[in-house]
Amino acid sequence: MNYRHSFHAGNFADLVKHALLLWLVDRMRARGPLTVIDTHAGAGLYDLTGDAVRSREAEAGVARLMASDTLPLAIKALAEEVTALNPDGGVRFYPGSPQLVARRLGEGDAYLGFEMNPPVVELLEQALADYPAAEGRAGDGYEALAGATANLRGPLVLIDPPFEQADDYQRAADAAAAVVRRDPTATVAIWTPLKDMETFDGFLRRLAGAGASRVLVAEARLRPLTNPMKMNGCTLVMLNPPEGAEAVAQQVCGWVAETLGDTGARAEVWWASP
Repeated sequence: MNYRHSFHAGNFADLVKHALLLWLVDRMRARGPLTVIDTHAGAGLYDLTGDAVRSREAEAGVARLMASDTLPLAIKALAEEVTALNPDGGVRFYPGSPQLVARRLGEGDAYLGFEMNPPVVELLEQALADYPAAEGRAGDGYEALAGATANLRGPLVLIDPPFEQADDYQRAADAAAAVVRRDPTATVAIWTPLKDMETFDGFLRRLAGAGASRVLVAEARLRPLTNPMKMNGCTLVMLNPPEGAEAVAQQVCGWVAETLGDTGARAEVWWASP
C-alpha cells in the first residue's frame, strides 16, 4: 500500500488520527511539559487543491466534517483548527500532525518530526517556521526514534508511516514497543490502514511479542472487510494511553463510521492488552 500524505490529506483516516492526536496532546500537556516525536511527519500543511484533488478523499472527509453541525467535542477541536487555517472560509488548507501539534505547544513543550523525502522535508520546515518549539528534521524516523527519546521522560510518540514498504507493520510495532519498554510512562500512537484482519492481527501479535502492554485499539471501518485491496477503515493503536482515551476514541470512531461510512460501517474500541 502506498499512503502518500498529500494524496490522502483530509480523508476519514486523517480525521480519526488527528482528532485523537489533539486529545492526547491536550491531555498529556496537562501533566506538565510535553515532547512529541513524529516518526513520519510529512509536509505539515496541505493545500487540498493540490494532490488531494485527484483522490477526492477530502471531499468525503474534512469537507463533510466542516459542514456538520453535530460534532462531538473530541472532533470539534479538529474542526476549530481547520477553521483557523481557513479564515476566508472553505476548506482549502488542512493541517498535518506537525502543525496541529506545533499550534498546541506551550512553555517547555517541544515537537520533533522526521521525514525522509527531501522535497517534503523542505515543506515541513516551512510549515513549522513560525513555531520555535517545533522542528522538522531529515531522517528515518524508525532509526532515529531511540536516540530522540533516550533522554526524555513521558513523551508522546506518533508513528504514522506511509506503508510503502513491506516491513512497515513490523518496524512500527518494534519501534513502538521499544519506546515503552525503555520508558513505561511514554505514550505511543500508531496509525494503520485497515484492509483485512489477518494483516492487522499479525501487527498486534508483533506488538505483543515485542513486549508491549496496555494496548488500546481505536478502529473505524467505513465498510465491511471484504476487499483486502481497499482501505476499508483505519486504526489508531495507542500504547499506554492516558485515562479517558477509550471514551474519546469511541466518540471519534463512532462519529466517523456513522457519518462517513457505507452500509455496514462500524466502530470498535477495545483493549488488545489491558
